[in-house]
Amino acid sequence: MVMGKILRVFSGRDLWTGRMCVAVLSSLALLLWFDVDWCITTTFRAMSDPLMWLNTLVAALLMSIPYAAARRISVHVIWLTVVYGLLEANLMYCRTYLTAIPPASYLLVGNLSDFTASVADSIRWYDWFGALTVVAAGWVMKRKAALRPRRPVARILLLSAVMASVSALWIMARGGFYAAYDRLAQSCYYSTCGVPVYTLGGHIAYSLIDDSRRDATDHTPDIDRWIALHDSLVAVQELPADAVPRRNLVLIICESLESWPVEARIDGKEITPYLNSLLRDSTTLYAPNILTQVASGRSIDCQLLINCGLLPMNGQVYSMKYPSVTYPSLNKAMRERYGTKSYIFTCDKPITWNQQAIGRAFGYDSLIDRRAWRMDEMIGNPAKLSDGSFLRQSVELLRQGHIWPEGESRMLTFVTYSGHNPFRLPDNMVDPQFDMREKDLPRRLADYIAMAHYTDSQLHILIDYLRSRRDFDNTLVVIVGDHEGLAGDRNDFVKASSLVSAGQYTPLLILNPPVGGGSRVESVAGQIDIYPTLSAMLGLSGYFWHGMGQSLLDPDRGAYAVSMMTGEEVGDSAALTSRMLDMIRSARRISDATIRSDYFKNQPLNGSD
Repeated sequence: MVMGKILRVFSGRDLWTGRMCVAVLSSLALLLWFDVDWCITTTFRAMSDPLMWLNTLVAALLMSIPYAAARRISVHVIWLTVVYGLLEANLMYCRTYLTAIPPASYLLVGNLSDFTASVADSIRWYDWFGALTVVAAGWVMKRKAALRPRRPVARILLLSAVMASVSALWIMARGGFYAAYDRLAQSCYYSTCGVPVYTLGGHIAYSLIDDSRRDATDHTPDIDRWIALHDSLVAVQELPADAVPRRNLVLIICESLESWPVEARIDGKEITPYLNSLLRDSTTLYAPNILTQVASGRSIDCQLLINCGLLPMNGQVYSMKYPSVTYPSLNKAMRERYGTKSYIFTCDKPITWNQQAIGRAFGYDSLIDRRAWRMDEMIGNPAKLSDGSFLRQSVELLRQGHIWPEGESRMLTFVTYSGHNPFRLPDNMVDPQFDMREKDLPRRLADYIAMAHYTDSQLHILIDYLRSRRDFDNTLVVIVGDHEGLAGDRNDFVKASSLVSAGQYTPLLILNPPVGGGSRVESVAGQIDIYPTLSAMLGLSGYFWHGMGQSLLDPDRGAYAVSMMTGEEVGDSAALTSRMLDMIRSARRISDATIRSDYFKNQPLNGSD
């Protein structure tokens, strides 16, 4: 008797025919489209978990409640449109960062105006199936009978509660929601499965719980132990007695520049002839196999790795959430040793990635940004200053003498932009001797190669000026790519061209090093290893913070690195001790903890004053 009443509540022609049925099925179709689309970019492993199907069905039932309450087709269509927009935004984000949008980043939607072209380039043709689902829902509902089921909201909620209870019991059997989701998030092969299995709402809940747990924990003992382990395993590199440390540092961060175009040729023509000429110089140290270790912060993560010797955060962009904590940095170390002033040059707005605030936290004395430049040669959509104009105007500014008077110690960082996705050069800026538009290559790959060639052709503007200065012998010039540039297209491009590397490597060129000039470091390293390398060459071994990596000058350095985006481990792990491997693999967790807990606030950051 009781069971019969329960079944009648959940069943009945009045609830599961007509427009109410369409509302539920269209919601389910939209969510399943999202799951499949997500898995195309990541992995289909999530589809084999029955919990994904159960949670998706619960979410679909809940999504139908607005229609059940209002009984208006327009309400359902508008609601589906909003949900579609949210899902699509997360899919586009995933294609670059392999994760869903962090909760705090929803407040940064205004920044998208600066990346319109990149956003558009993240759209795939199969994304339109989601939009078609919304249109089809409205079309079918108009042709269905407008039945008026009894208490539809209560019945849908009751059915959802029953199914959610089954899901909850299942999750409890896996150790509870946080433990189950965290197990996926920390897995090498299932790290992207949390969103489809536990829904986008589950991702947001996990992120918020994770933040609260991390922020409430005293990480100091763990951090102290890790640093002590690092100091016992990794020797601080000192320069030989006859080597003179450099007092000036010029860091050129090239947007999306990968290693494989360097020294490569197409139809006998060099892609990067200028960089190649620098490699032939007897005063250049070159490391072609620097593994990209940025995470969702991308370019700003690169600055954290190089300037501070810290790894990116787990699921957060440090510059957005923690711009006011204390960071150790090369800037502060150089100020402590040489009285150095430091400047960062960018063609972006000061709010992009919160550059102004985080630059101040690193110890930069001034940010020279978009407001300082004449917008006379533009690239991208929306248009931003080209690398050529950016570097020409930067040199004009430096020639005035007030930023870098001869003989004074300086750290200058230049952040280029032209190499930003989608890599489209205006026709009037294409080198007629290197026109990739007619090559038998995927269009985006051809554009990337052309853009790498363009950026290469402009770097001499700054290097020629630096070499003309009387203090060049005391200047360390570093050219790096900020991160890989091909993202989710890499596998297709590897198949399309033998030039493209399957690995996410960026180049590191060091001009005028006190040691190692004319040499190549072919073994794998990570971006985290750049900080201790530069620290040694600048004579900063007395600074309290030695970074989380190993200097390329260290003869005992292990050729091994871990990607922060994919979890991929690259190099010769067999050559490392278990203690060294544990140290490297736990480094990101410790780095994350130092930022969240403001660990360095009470450390001897003498150079920060």
